[in-house]
Amino acid sequence: MNKDQVKGKVKDVAGRIERQAGEWTGDQKKEVHGTMKQAEGKIQNAWGNVKDTGKKAAHEAKAPAKSPQQSREVDDEDTASSERADR
Repeated sequence: MNKDQVKGKVKDVAGRIERQAGEWTGDQKKEVHGTMKQAEGKIQNAWGNVKDTGKKAAHEAKAPAKSPQQSREVDDEDTASSERADR
């Protein structure tokens, strides 16, 4: 979880509380401000999710696709199938 996700979630919850307080007290300005703050938090959280996904994808792209053990198994299978084809 990165800082954008955390800050976004905090804004979302704070906005939700403010919006609800505005509803209960009949204060439309507080209700609207809370709704806007809640939306801002959701957007920031979504941006954090995008960044996190990008970092994971970059990390996976740098990592080797197959472990050496797996590539040996594939090579053995390819050798066996080509030997059968030669017969």
